[in-house]
Amino acid sequence: MPTYVAVDLGAESGRVLAGEFDGERLVVSEVHRFPNVPVRILGGLHWDVLRLLAEARAGIGRVVGERRVVSVGVDAWGNDFGLLDRDQRLLANPRHHRDPYTAGLTALVSSQEHYEVTGVQPLPINTSCQLLAHAGSPLLDAADRLVMLPDLFTLWLSGETLTERTIASTSQLLDARTGRWAGDLIARLGLPSRLFGADIVEPGTVAGPLRDESGRPGEAVVVAVAGHDTASAVAALPVVPGLSGSSGAVGYVSCGTWSLVGVETAGPITTPESRLAGFTNEGGVLGTVRFLRNLNGLWLLQECRRAWGTAASYADLVAEAEAAPAFGPLIDPTHLGFLKPEDMPARVAAFCRATGQPVPEGRAAMVRCILESLACSYRMVLEQAEELTGRPVEAVHLVGGGAASDTLCRLTADIGGRPVLAGPVEATGIGNLLVQVMAHGGIGSLGELREVVRRSYPPRTYLPDTEREPYDATYVRFRQLTAIDNFWSKVASQRCPTIDE
Repeated sequence: MPTYVAVDLGAESGRVLAGEFDGERLVVSEVHRFPNVPVRILGGLHWDVLRLLAEARAGIGRVVGERRVVSVGVDAWGNDFGLLDRDQRLLANPRHHRDPYTAGLTALVSSQEHYEVTGVQPLPINTSCQLLAHAGSPLLDAADRLVMLPDLFTLWLSGETLTERTIASTSQLLDARTGRWAGDLIARLGLPSRLFGADIVEPGTVAGPLRDESGRPGEAVVVAVAGHDTASAVAALPVVPGLSGSSGAVGYVSCGTWSLVGVETAGPITTPESRLAGFTNEGGVLGTVRFLRNLNGLWLLQECRRAWGTAASYADLVAEAEAAPAFGPLIDPTHLGFLKPEDMPARVAAFCRATGQPVPEGRAAMVRCILESLACSYRMVLEQAEELTGRPVEAVHLVGGGAASDTLCRLTADIGGRPVLAGPVEATGIGNLLVQVMAHGGIGSLGELREVVRRSYPPRTYLPDTEREPYDATYVRFRQLTAIDNFWSKVASQRCPTIDE
């Protein structure tokens, strides 16, 4: 049976998955998993992309040595990028989007004008802000081309330079309606047009043959899948007829390091109301748009675990939290103070004190606070999405690492008041693999792709508690203490807010 290989690069770890498709179901196995550890150099935080390449090749090599591999695809997180010279050599390790080197940039284009073109919110992590921070540097002067991270790995594996549309849509430099680089906007920002010369391609485009370290081509090919990991994950939603996406919108939470919460739409929504509500428009498979809010996710838990120096697994921490008292203090996961890789328990405690709440006492209470706050933020964003699109969200798909947590899934259903369809956990890798199947003609539509996911990995269903009062009261308290609306009003006239706002 032909085998497809997915390289899924996450902000905390990477994995190589092998998938076999018999025409009805996809069977996925994990071949290799490895940490993704950023490196701090002279005060700057960078991604160790050569280490990631070595790990990806190690995993691919294991599969190629044992099975008949027909293609490989790479997905990764958005915003970050590499700069190449004219010989397609990487000039420097990419900067980490959590590095505050973009702080303090001033507006060059009004927020609404920029949003109407790109559909993307002004945030300091955006590619546009990062490029502006490079203005006048020798690095930018030497650069001949920009490549988003999954496209960098596609280049290294195939020898071909291209730009895949879904990952480019995270840059705040792509025209949301044409799917082309926004040339006029790029010029007004003073960015070199030569950086954006690579052709923009759709998910499922064959880049070229898979090459070994010496550059020799093999029989397998490299496919430009939905390069943005969330685009791959949303493609793999196991939509259930009659429950999700029947007459309303397909709602989702893709929960990993980040939480991407929103609905699928046929086109971008770039009204002032959607901008002020913090929604962004990112590309999806087969012309769909992911209308979503980008929130902190399990990063909050990851950073707490790091600060505690504990060997306890995430599952152990969540199990402790499940036994902790419910309906305690809450935080606003979107607060920019939680973006920094610093002492997260101290930051949670400081937020609680600043908002007149008791500080969570002990590890279990801290984790419980984070999980309940995440569930509250999911409800808020989905309610906003309903209002902005005019379509009800009847159920919510929760995919990614967060779907492995019964506690988070149950809280999302109970606090949100909607059924939650949980899984698959490896939605990103599954979407990556099935877009490769589509590229080879094995799947003909997005609906067919999702039917394969549903047959292969049926979701777990969580129904909300019928006793609504304690959950609704918790949500009301969350809305009262958060600064979400005030934050977006505050940055409405800015392009790149500072990281400390």
